[in-house]
Amino acid sequence: MKPLAFRGKLMSALTLIFLGSLLVSCNHLDRILDEIGDSDQEESEFPMIALPDGYTIEKVTDGLDFPTSVTWDDEGNMYVAEAGGGLGQKEGDLRILQIKNGHATEVVNLSDKPGFGVALVGLTWYDGAFYVTHLDENSAGAASRVTKDGQVETLFQGILDSKAEHQINDIRMGPDGRMYVAVGAAGNAGVMDMSASIMNTLDAHTTPCQDIVLRGMNFKSPDFRTEDPDDSVMTGAYVPFGTETQPGEVIQGVTLCGGSILSFDPKDPMGTIQTHAWGFRNLIGLAWNKKTGSMYAAENGYDIRGSRPVKDDMDATLKVKEGMWYGIPDYSAAREPLTDPKFEVPDKFQAPVYVNGAFIGKDLGFVIDHEKSGLTPPDPSLVVGKHEVHASPSLLDVAPASWGDMEGDLFVAEWGDLTPPTDP
Repeated sequence: MKPLAFRGKLMSALTLIFLGSLLVSCNHLDRILDEIGDSDQEESEFPMIALPDGYTIEKVTDGLDFPTSVTWDDEGNMYVAEAGGGLGQKEGDLRILQIKNGHATEVVNLSDKPGFGVALVGLTWYDGAFYVTHLDENSAGAASRVTKDGQVETLFQGILDSKAEHQINDIRMGPDGRMYVAVGAAGNAGVMDMSASIMNTLDAHTTPCQDIVLRGMNFKSPDFRTEDPDDSVMTGAYVPFGTETQPGEVIQGVTLCGGSILSFDPKDPMGTIQTHAWGFRNLIGLAWNKKTGSMYAAENGYDIRGSRPVKDDMDATLKVKEGMWYGIPDYSAAREPLTDPKFEVPDKFQAPVYVNGAFIGKDLGFVIDHEKSGLTPPDPSLVVGKHEVHASPSLLDVAPASWGDMEGDLFVAEWGDLTPPTDP
């Protein structure tokens, strides 16, 4: 699908770039319009796209391969990241391209650089260089600093959750001078299974940002590691596939944790990296309201798949509060407890659950002992955008003052529904 730019009658400074499945916002509309000139394309060229009154649409460029993110340097030059593939498959080059006069020109090729694996995901410009998120050579999540002449500095690497199906995503400079990254959590709902082990990295599992105490729930599922289709295995939460857990078992928190927003000082990444908030599922994009300082994030909710399927009723855009636990994998995208029967799926989709070897049914329940872990239930009022289930909100931005009555409104790209893998 072609990247497109949207603009309203206000000729706003907020530009929305639609990249395949992702949308990135910025404040360089006038520069873009100067570069691409007046478009002579009619909206009839985009018959699949419906626009509200007051909006028009035009193409910025096309012919891109796995584009994921856009950024601008200090001179207003526009750049796009090409991922090189996805979900464990490398199908092209990992590149940063400059977009000018409707054409894309390679600036940096990262395909053969040490420390780079399958996918180049997040991209932002700061202090004379690109900051990118990607998978490292071991398929773990990483971030690097890349100059226009191809010099690479690894900032951190080894995020274990990224070895599964939810990788490290957006990277943005915050208003406080710290860099922020959005990190997805491994697995659908805290438990590893065949649907999450897409890269054949059996050490992947969900990792917490602080010590947690488990309730010892183990889920019986087919053992995809063997050739016998009748083989099965028990797997607990926050552990690799095929590992059982016990009631009261403590899982230690890690610095490079999944389902999180991490922040760091670009001058000393590993010396300053810390958890800003956690308890998210698959967090894609980050944005700030520059006027109020409020932080927002776009999150993909649960799927009906794997050993712990959840019949979630929405996806979410969230207001982010520092230090908070947002409830995943025991609360829904709306921040409601999964003990509510409305989140249950038919038994044929649910794995049998055992505690200390005893069958306890096919109910979701909680996998974490919240009281013993010192975790407070998440605040549902922090859900500021309720998207249709499986809409998959991705990158987002906040409308500036030049948008008049819409100032402060969030504009969010939706990845779209991946059914049937996400919902039978």
